[in-house]
Amino acid sequence: MSAHPRYSLNQATVKHASLAEAIAATQEAGIESIGVWREPVADIGLDAATRLIADSGLRVSSLCRGGFFTADDGPERTAALDDNRRAIEETAALAGAGAEGSAAVLVLVAGGLPAGSRDLVGARERVRDALGALEPFAASAGVTLAVEPLHPMFAADRAVVSTLGQAIDLAVDAGPSAGVVVDTYHVWWDPDVLQQIARAGSLGRIASYQVCDWLTPLPADVLLGRGVPGHGHIDFGPLTRAVVDAGYTGDIECEIFNADVWARPYDEVAGETADAFARVVAPHL
Repeated sequence: MSAHPRYSLNQATVKHASLAEAIAATQEAGIESIGVWREPVADIGLDAATRLIADSGLRVSSLCRGGFFTADDGPERTAALDDNRRAIEETAALAGAGAEGSAAVLVLVAGGLPAGSRDLVGARERVRDALGALEPFAASAGVTLAVEPLHPMFAADRAVVSTLGQAIDLAVDAGPSAGVVVDTYHVWWDPDVLQQIARAGSLGRIASYQVCDWLTPLPADVLLGRGVPGHGHIDFGPLTRAVVDAGYTGDIECEIFNADVWARPYDEVAGETADAFARVVAPHL
């Protein structure tokens, strides 16, 4: 069994798997690349995680996630910046352990409004400041900071960066070691998305492309409304062709937050998502 060579299984799709279990499911499905999350790495320690990655022969497509730096100046913000520096070091180590073609990409989620705050403009400025502070450290480590815009319904509690255009502006302001994530779930609704994908490509800023579908009705926890590509409302053709035309040649991750998917055997999920990718995404590459 062999998956499309650019397909990468993001570990969030098999959320309850350990890193070793996620690697095994990825290999069983013939997938060549994996997107890693920090929590499973922390569970076993970075040294053990890098050994697992090195022994697996898999590429690393990204590390999720850093960010969450919208707090006002003070201990919480200092701690967040320090944690992001650790995440940058982890990204470099894991990518270095991966097979040839691994990407030292740290996915960043901006963070929502601080408790009690309604100052959306100020929160976005603090994201800009944090990226500017972290970019030189990332550059020295050979890591790309990948700003991921999230759907506007998450602006209050998860990400004050809501459009691809906003993410590109932040990356450009931060410096050459910053880019953006194009995640179909978060950007498919945006009437300007195709133009913004082209803009990101012209600036060399597309650091990651992630695919999953938009399901309705939305679940009570809207975070868990993502589906296997082809099961929902997103037209993957125009988005994928735009990313390709913009010059992105890296791995393409499937990242699904869905309780029903998480409850299934990991190898089944890996195989199903690889098959879905081959049907609805790969024809447009």
